[in-house]
Amino acid sequence: METDISAPNCILTKERIRRAIRRMAFQIAENNASETSVILVGIIGNGSVVSRQVRDELTRIINLPVTLNMVTLNKKKPLDAYINEEMDFNDKVIIVIDDVSNTGKTLLYALKPFLLFEPKKIQTLVLVERSHKLFAVQPDYVGLSVATTLQEHITVKIEAEQITGAWLH
Repeated sequence: METDISAPNCILTKERIRRAIRRMAFQIAENNASETSVILVGIIGNGSVVSRQVRDELTRIINLPVTLNMVTLNKKKPLDAYINEEMDFNDKVIIVIDDVSNTGKTLLYALKPFLLFEPKKIQTLVLVERSHKLFAVQPDYVGLSVATTLQEHITVKIEAEQITGAWLH
């Protein structure tokens, strides 16, 4: 069932999300065309669902290995972030993925485990980016950029491992 864009505060429907993910996958393919592989790392929670959908779309576009991994982050103890599957990230292209970027704090702490390696490059992707940066992390790939007040929140709804919509409230 398609989310009704006319519903109060709906900022992304399922169809618009699908198109945004496809567009970001093409951007990733273009920006990494000369690479030999790409590692997508979803932040556990909604970021893991977004990362799987980006992987599925990206593998339809490019003919190179796309590995999926996850990073677990406790927002109350963000220094305890860890990579779920240990692997060699040296000289690799890493794209850290989440659903919403507000202040940049979650993305910043999700990058911490990769500081133990020497990656070729680290990029970030978010489905929705808000304009309240307190940390120096600017997403490289953005599905939708939204100007909001500090009191407003964005909720990305997931059903059966599919993103069904995003709402501002």
